[in-house]
Amino acid sequence: FIAIDDLNDWVGCLGGHPQVKTPNIDALAQRGMLFTNAHCASTACNPSRAAIFSGRYAKNTGVWSNSSARLPQHRPDLVLVPQAFKESGYLTLGTGKLLHGGAKSNRPLFEENFYPEQRWSPLEAEQAEYTEEELPTKGTEHPRHVVEIPGKKPVVLPLNGMPSDRAPDNPKGESFDWGPWEAPDSEFGDAQITDWAIEHIEKGFEKPFFMGVGYYRPHIPLWAPEEYFEAYPIYTIQLPPIFENDLADLSPIGKRFALEAYTGGLHSTVQRFGEWRNAVAAYLACITFVDRHVGRLIDALDNSPYAHNTWIVLWSDHGWHLGEKQHWGKWTGWERSTRVPLIIVPPKAISGEFAEPGSKCNQPVSLVDLYPTLAEVCDLSAIPDLDGQSLIPLLREPDLKTNR
Repeated sequence: FIAIDDLNDWVGCLGGHPQVKTPNIDALAQRGMLFTNAHCASTACNPSRAAIFSGRYAKNTGVWSNSSARLPQHRPDLVLVPQAFKESGYLTLGTGKLLHGGAKSNRPLFEENFYPEQRWSPLEAEQAEYTEEELPTKGTEHPRHVVEIPGKKPVVLPLNGMPSDRAPDNPKGESFDWGPWEAPDSEFGDAQITDWAIEHIEKGFEKPFFMGVGYYRPHIPLWAPEEYFEAYPIYTIQLPPIFENDLADLSPIGKRFALEAYTGGLHSTVQRFGEWRNAVAAYLACITFVDRHVGRLIDALDNSPYAHNTWIVLWSDHGWHLGEKQHWGKWTGWERSTRVPLIIVPPKAISGEFAEPGSKCNQPVSLVDLYPTLAEVCDLSAIPDLDGQSLIPLLREPDLKTNR
């Protein structure tokens, strides 16, 4: 059950960006079904993931935003996906970002789990914080926070040299940043969670298992090892299309929402500092970085005794704007925020019961459909009423009309 954070449709098999390199995700789509019209239930991490893991929309969970209470604490009465598997006799394992809220939200759901320091990889969170002396620079034209790294040259943040538009007075690190790091993959949380998952697959299981693996990139900051940036020379980068007067048909509140620096920064700031192509290249680099580790994970499964009888599901919690509608971030109701990759691969042992490998389903589906789908194919017991619809009919007949 593979989650990727803040990944829009910039995946090779979805065609969201012509230059993206995702050979492993593309290969996975060729093994199962790609849902080309899949959308999240909410365009922010907390409510989207709450909907996926509960099988219920925000109106029925009460988890509306990232500032809402975390689902396990807010609705302890709900049976979430990992709990349903556990109650049905499965071993449950989880690593990385699955539910929003870090280890506190996720650990109680899984019998075995691992949660590395991740958001600021390869730094600890405290290392990204501005000192009292540095803080006055954070919102200026020349922000400067020096990070001392033992055995390496000091690093000056932000790497993109841009001022903070959203939190200039907050000493916490500014995550609206991008650039390469002189650091190996092993210093990043996504490599670490993949190592953990592979170790458990190779060690083996004594009963059926449910394994959630939640990748952190391409969530900001858009940092990755240098080699992934080398695949995207700046002078070649194609920018997403921006249409003249694209916001003209919006109400004042809609324009304000599009232009505000809520999860990212201002488009005008990105343009003023000449960072648009660098940001796009960084997002692409982070996607390719994650793709490599998804490939490692799938290779481990393919070389294990579980290759023939394991379902594989890959999804992203929501999309992300990179200047479209003059917006940087998520939270919007436009397709750039709602459309996500969704790939489902049936086990090899029963693949003949479903559509041909490499099939595409163009019908509109929701991530809230994942819970009822898993409940059906894995014969989970005592599942309550859910808001979504099982995708099994579409896995058999991808052109089936759903009236959605």
